[in-house]
Amino acid sequence: MTQQIPQAPSTEPQLTGVRNFRDVGGLPTTDGRRVRAGQVFRSGHLAHATETDTEFLASLGLHTIFDFRNAADHALEGPDVELPGVRNVNLPLSDPADGTEFWRMVRDGDLDQLRQVLGEGKAALRMANSYREIVTNRTAEHRQVVQALVQDQVPVLMHCAAGKDRAGLSIAVTLLALGVEREAIVADYLESNAPHRRYKVRRSSESAEARSPEVMELLAPLFDARAEYLIAAFDTLEEIWGSLDRYLAEGLGLTPETLDRLRDQYLESPA
Repeated sequence: MTQQIPQAPSTEPQLTGVRNFRDVGGLPTTDGRRVRAGQVFRSGHLAHATETDTEFLASLGLHTIFDFRNAADHALEGPDVELPGVRNVNLPLSDPADGTEFWRMVRDGDLDQLRQVLGEGKAALRMANSYREIVTNRTAEHRQVVQALVQDQVPVLMHCAAGKDRAGLSIAVTLLALGVEREAIVADYLESNAPHRRYKVRRSSESAEARSPEVMELLAPLFDARAEYLIAAFDTLEEIWGSLDRYLAEGLGLTPETLDRLRDQYLESPA
């Protein structure tokens, strides 16, 4: 039976310039505990945060913001808003869309181009392969993220552009270190599909042809959060390291003692 995953509505305001914001507090672990609220947040980029959004973000008392966007993202959206007293860390991860040229095709390409590059399952395969690549080759970056929790550099906010892929995978790795149930990790990841959270599909033309049902169907795998993507990363992790324990030890450099301390610090027993 699927377990209902509790959310934390009190820390999820209706932000107008920041999409996909949420607290991962409340997610259940394999040993019956839950992630403490108010410690680990996730979102899309902060470049368009309104004054009200900025006031709310400042009220969280954030210690560190991890921005996983690259230079192309920054050129497109702009830098994050400044929050006083917050440590900002730009830690670029691989964009599943593979940078500027690919996004130009997404925005400007005609139907034939989109069919050639994205059709017949190519778009979904591209996304799954990107997740595999990130979990395989970006252990140093993910180690840095988890070490922020180890070193009590919290509360922490992790974001990329949409808050779905690069941030989603970094959050997933963090939750694995905390011992969160995989089912709960996937359920939280899929929350990015809620209409008010989704990153808007950008097309240069708003004509009916540019946004036809077939075009939108071809683009959908790039903008959807799909369980198959995250599961591909989990499967790859186990294929390479053999087990989650070895990944945490060898990939992230976490000793059993550090894991125990991390979990005692950021988990709480259910009421």
